[in-house]
Amino acid sequence: MTSTSHHRGARPPLTGTVGLRAARPADVPRIAELVSAYVVDRRLLAKDLVTLYEDVQEFVVAERTVRGADGGPGTVEVVGCGALHVMWADLAEVRTVAVDERLRGYGVGRALVAELLLHARRLGIARVFCLTFEREFFGSFGFREIESAPISADVYAELLRSHDEGVAEFLDLARVKPNTLGNHRMLVEL
Repeated sequence: MTSTSHHRGARPPLTGTVGLRAARPADVPRIAELVSAYVVDRRLLAKDLVTLYEDVQEFVVAERTVRGADGGPGTVEVVGCGALHVMWADLAEVRTVAVDERLRGYGVGRALVAELLLHARRLGIARVFCLTFEREFFGSFGFREIESAPISADVYAELLRSHDEGVAEFLDLARVKPNTLGNHRMLVEL
């Protein structure tokens, strides 16, 4: 993405360039900030800092570089994040997609999800799940709403052993129902 990116609404042109890269442990405090902005209105679940550090290898970040006024070194900041969590041999979840409020509408979230789906394909994942309020956004990637976990009874029994809250949400367990109210369970086949 560059400063010539088109966007919706009457927003000013995007300054600088935005690129994607694998997250590093040093990014975790910024990822936590991005996520917390979505926790306030319940669009994302709060994540403990220790969980983000444990899962950092699942994350991709969007990084914006803005050159200095004199053309010299400028600033680099993480402006978005998203994760791909492998749940089973052929199943993963796109989760924790968050974009800095200042850059919403510039395609940062779209680039993050596209990269996560590409990563899933590289891993040989056939199906990707998400739990979201953003039905239209994820629908544009081919996600469709599902009613129940599309897995066999054997896989269901194995996934019950997971301590991951996202897996519990995928399984639609009673203990996580308050977390999922109003969300849409969606799946895309790659």
